[in-house]
Amino acid sequence: MKKITFLIALLFPVLLNAQSGKVMDNLKMDSKILKMERNYAVYLPPGYETSERSYPVLYLLHGATDNHTGWIQFGEVLHITDKAIQEGTATPMIIIMPDADTKVMGYFNVPDYNYEDFFFEEFIPHVEQKYRIKSTKRFRAVAGLSMGGGGSFMYGLRHPDMFSSACPLSAYVGPLTLEQADLSMKRRNPGITDAQVKSYFENYNALNLLAKADVEKVKSVRWYIDCGDDDFLYEGNSQMHIEMRKKEIPHEYRVRDGGHRWSYWRSALPEVLRFVSDSFHQN
Repeated sequence: MKKITFLIALLFPVLLNAQSGKVMDNLKMDSKILKMERNYAVYLPPGYETSERSYPVLYLLHGATDNHTGWIQFGEVLHITDKAIQEGTATPMIIIMPDADTKVMGYFNVPDYNYEDFFFEEFIPHVEQKYRIKSTKRFRAVAGLSMGGGGSFMYGLRHPDMFSSACPLSAYVGPLTLEQADLSMKRRNPGITDAQVKSYFENYNALNLLAKADVEKVKSVRWYIDCGDDDFLYEGNSQMHIEMRKKEIPHEYRVRDGGHRWSYWRSALPEVLRFVSDSFHQN
């Protein structure tokens, strides 16, 4: 009996570790487009290092003033994703968390800093070659919070051929008027021109993009929108829900109790993982 107990005690850490994924938050790559080194973080699911299979991927975007470590440090992505996979509510997947807070904050192209070009032309090819990722639309999803929720909206709308699902959380949908865009952009960059402000507003306001989008292409993306009832960004998210309803674009829209804080986004992540997993599966 003592030998059995000893063996259980000896094997328990190994068995426990076998059920856990792995996060790495100090990864780097060189970008020719941005002319600098970029940081990113990765979650690898349980069994990745001992298997030979390829996995679907979720690009998980952080919010303003945060970086690629936010979902690890504050969002508890390791614990939450491990639990969802173990319980069978999420399929094993790789989660990629880029940094959008070095030099210029944001996921979009702005004068002299083309982050969106970097993301699609360099970053996605880099990680999907480095890790065993199924690199097709069906097995690729994007989600994010606040500024990253805006990135999820814009990327899903501007690149519907790339993602099977998009999950904006508490999303900043962009300046709601051209006047708002002009005021905020010229405050940050006094040298920006009126034409550049107008171009940005037309390309990075989710409502504008939806208004001129090919509806059938937008419908090819499964949408999950979640914004708390006390969130200061409620207006843009509500308007996106209304416009999607008018265009008969299928989507899930959630308004739960809560505000613009990590406790809300941690509670949203399990449902995001379930939703994108349903997109990855064969129906």
